[in-house]
Amino acid sequence: MRATLWGTRGSLPAPGPDTSRYGGNTSCVHVVADDGTVLVLDAGSGIRGLGPRLLGAARRVDLLLPHLHMDHIQGLGFFAPLFVPGQEVHIWGPASTTVGLRVRLSRYLSPPLFPVRLRDLPCRLSVHEVPAGQVQIGSFTVESSLVCHPGPTVGYRITADGRTLTYLSDHEPGLGVRGPLLRHGWTSGHVLAHAADLLIHDGQYTDSEYVARVGWGHCTVGRAVEFADVTEAKKLVLFHHDPGHSDAFLDQVMLELAASSPPLPVVCGAEGVTFDI
Repeated sequence: MRATLWGTRGSLPAPGPDTSRYGGNTSCVHVVADDGTVLVLDAGSGIRGLGPRLLGAARRVDLLLPHLHMDHIQGLGFFAPLFVPGQEVHIWGPASTTVGLRVRLSRYLSPPLFPVRLRDLPCRLSVHEVPAGQVQIGSFTVESSLVCHPGPTVGYRITADGRTLTYLSDHEPGLGVRGPLLRHGWTSGHVLAHAADLLIHDGQYTDSEYVARVGWGHCTVGRAVEFADVTEAKKLVLFHHDPGHSDAFLDQVMLELAASSPPLPVVCGAEGVTFDI
């Protein structure tokens, strides 16, 4: 299994010279199994660059959305496979407590927010609501469950070829916890991340920034490392970087983290980086 980061930023795209190394596009990850099965995680602005790479390369494309905040769907209308007649595209994501996923997506893909309606896309589109237990997509086994973030939000555990990737792009596992995170499944997202070979996890804030942002649904770098340790993940990729964090700022964060001797390998997610899992 191979995962490539196409968008690593959270909340709002932040293009420019100060963010060129870690990237300014919002969340998008391309995952490919050894047999060529394709998954796309999230439809942030990073999906625009990925889309043309998939044309003619995959008979079926599955897009997994963790939730429908704007930074995670703002690239959806620019995803090239949606505009190919006959291309099989499956979108997975959470419904609300009152409205289905197709209706929720149609609110964005329709005027005045977007000129093309969801119903007018020429691809062969199927929409699936999660969490739905365990599903099989080609050689991928995909599990989803609700996690701690405002609004209906899920995380994904993806297994193929004997390896596991966990995707928790927006996650606040420490909400309401004064001390250490609880072990043995009592912390949000624990079951999804347990023993994952690669954990892509929200690391938007520093400790000082988080004080004024408790309940906003995001994680500090320190808590992300603690969460990875508690869940026994093998490698952590920090993700969903704050739009105000420059490359130099993230470099400093990683220097300070390295000085603390984290208990597992930690990488600061950067656009274009590929992980062979």
